[in-house]
Amino acid sequence: MPATSPTRTPRPSGARIKSPRLLLAESGADREGHGLKRTMGLFQLVCFGVGAIVGTGIFVGLSDSVAQAGPAVVVSFVLAAITCVFTAFAFAELGGAIPVSGSSYSFAYAGLGETCAFLVGWCLLLEYGVSVSAVAVGWSQYVNELLGSVIGHQLPQALSAGPGEGGAVNLPAVLVIAMACVLLVRGVRESARATAAMAVLKLAVLVAFCVIGFTAFRDGNLTPFSPAGLGGIGAGTTAAFFSYIGFDAITTAGEEAKNPRRDIPVAILVCIGLVTLLYCAVALAAIGAIGGDEVGGRPAALSYVVNEVTGSTIGGGVVAFGAVVAIASVVLAVTYGQTRILLSMSRDGLVPSVFEKVSPRTATPVAGTLIVGVVFAVPAAFASLDSVVNLCTIGTLATMAVVNVAVIALRRREPGLARTFRVPLYPVTPLLGVAFCLYLMYETGAATWIQFAVFLAVGLLIYALYGRRNSRLARLTPDATDAAAREA
Repeated sequence: MPATSPTRTPRPSGARIKSPRLLLAESGADREGHGLKRTMGLFQLVCFGVGAIVGTGIFVGLSDSVAQAGPAVVVSFVLAAITCVFTAFAFAELGGAIPVSGSSYSFAYAGLGETCAFLVGWCLLLEYGVSVSAVAVGWSQYVNELLGSVIGHQLPQALSAGPGEGGAVNLPAVLVIAMACVLLVRGVRESARATAAMAVLKLAVLVAFCVIGFTAFRDGNLTPFSPAGLGGIGAGTTAAFFSYIGFDAITTAGEEAKNPRRDIPVAILVCIGLVTLLYCAVALAAIGAIGGDEVGGRPAALSYVVNEVTGSTIGGGVVAFGAVVAIASVVLAVTYGQTRILLSMSRDGLVPSVFEKVSPRTATPVAGTLIVGVVFAVPAAFASLDSVVNLCTIGTLATMAVVNVAVIALRRREPGLARTFRVPLYPVTPLLGVAFCLYLMYETGAATWIQFAVFLAVGLLIYALYGRRNSRLARLTPDATDAAAREA
């Protein structure tokens, strides 16, 4: 049942914590989700997770991580993965216990209250917005690489880069976002099938890359292993972390998964393990084949490696095609996640109601998807996003830290909550998750912390002026809240 209520008796001021039972009741998470249909099984969820994670981070961002850490980038990937694993346990527990579209936002609402939840949603807007726009720009690079391999010509700079990079408008970046929105509007079943197909294809391309790279592997290319020492590994870990952004998007499918309480925890853990092994193998294959100096800082590095090893542009063209598909799937999956976060926030009255409207014909939030597409496309077309990638990273890490804290808060407040998965070694694991997140946040630097503080201050202002005043939870009496929860 929706969160609206005929009574408007104000709630007592305070944290405004929303119980898990009320979240489940409002979303219909144990039935059909507020107009959303359950069409995604475990395989689709795993493919959706791989689709959200594997893309620009490995096809484009690998060169940046190698430039920081050298061959020790493998250690950086493992450290970033450990950070994600601790938080993945937290997401798995909460995703199985509260399978709703709101993901981190809803978990924070249940564990820490409305103000914290709004700021988490605000950080998710940054995470998903910057990552999709940056991914779309990376897609444009590989489209040009593919065109050069296939037809010998590339798009002119004016139409394939923004003003900050010597062009006028990045049309390919806009195009991939538009294609993702059209597919998402058509229906989640179609989107899930497309994501699964693209995930399988890009995994096949990366495995093929590893096979080619390891045929030219030389031990000498791994020395010196850590040219910049521990500082380089730390900086590489922060850069590598961007490669893992997106695994939390699996929990946004809570109302469209067939068996969310079982499948969401499994899908999260499978994705993190699979992606970590893949990233380490790709990094070793690339550096072992041509050396860290050649990989570091080079655009479309994987295509370059294959071209150098095979002495032909054909293999590089195949990798470029795989990258085009891989990055498109990230745009699709992360845009999906953003629309579902906004849908949940809209149900609570914290953002305008247009985002919660679900089409009865397609069972998708059509208007919200189109708005998100336009908002994502503008920076992808015109802006240089390098300056805000660290801001996106610190916002994501802060959100992950909050999810770990929410596990602890809900264990204490809701000990009887049905949990299909429990964080192992509790409470050590979530506390380690918080610690790793804080370490990587520290590594982003003082300038990023200042930017983040300003960003949070703007979020608090928006919440005070709009969200707090329009909160639907605040309009419910405790009796009305309990009545709604009993309908779950």
